Amino acid sequence: MLRRVLLAASASSRLRQLITTAPATRAIVDSYVAGETGEDAVRVSRELRAAGLLVTLDYLGEDTTDEAQATAVTEEYVQLLGKLSAEGLTHGGAAEVSVKPTAVGLFLGPGIAAANIARICAAAAEAGTTVTLDAEEYPAIEPTLQIAAKLRAEHPDLGCVVQACLRRAEADCRALAAYGVRVRLCKGAYSEPDSVAFAARRDVDLSYGRGLRALMNGPGYPMLATHDPRLIEITGSLARLTGRAPDSFEYQMLYGIRPAEQRRLANTGARMRVYVPYGGDWYAYLVRRLAERPGNLAFFLRSLRSKG
Repeated sequence: MLRRVLLAASASSRLRQLITTAPATRAIVDSYVAGETGEDAVRVSRELRAAGLLVTLDYLGEDTTDEAQATAVTEEYVQLLGKLSAEGLTHGGAAEVSVKPTAVGLFLGPGIAAANIARICAAAAEAGTTVTLDAEEYPAIEPTLQIAAKLRAEHPDLGCVVQACLRRAEADCRALAAYGVRVRLCKGAYSEPDSVAFAARRDVDLSYGRGLRALMNGPGYPMLATHDPRLIEITGSLARLTGRAPDSFEYQMLYGIRPAEQRRLANTGARMRVYVPYGGDWYAYLVRRLAERPGNLAFFLRSLRSKG
């Protein structure tokens, strides 16, 4: 229930104003967000690569309703990829980008988003790296998968995301695994109705397990996004059972969450990628992180009271 309340709060303009102006907020934001500029993103990427970690960068923002803004977000990604390449960070896909289709115009029309994503994919290819289309709320899922399928003819390494909280997750994993594509499997961080999503944590975990098995048994490249120790252990066991080489799949975790575990996995020879957001539009992202980790919420509320 608390998680659903917090996820609903991510769409509240009143709460956005309260939280973004609270002095206590900055310390929590800095724990999860690299900074506000492309230079900040490159700096953090450099630090993570030096520690043996892979990186995917997300320029924060979603639900763009203005075509000029969608073009500006696209240009930000193109410029970022150029900076990463100039720093030698993109070789072999070591640093890639994650793009929310609604940020580049999905709700303005799939043609606009497809054209902008194609431009980002071209910049990524020139830089020697890849693009993953991020998960978003339910209405964006099918058009996102359709865009990805269309663009893979020219950009076969274009990745996409499946959210285990959704009832369609296992079917999506099986379908995408059959095509041999890059698929990130995560639990999901959006509030969805019971008709399309599982409400109980146990059901989400079971759904994740089914999707995990489908991907690990398929010919594609699974990207397992989880901080759950049990699911990480299951992934390792499945890799051994299926005979997967360490470079044929990867683990993914969020920037600022379980950094010691991230380094431990990388030190075992596993591919461990850190999802690093940056930019000024961090409110919705922060609230979703608070919803996932009650300890952060308690710290945040205590800080707000002390500042008040």
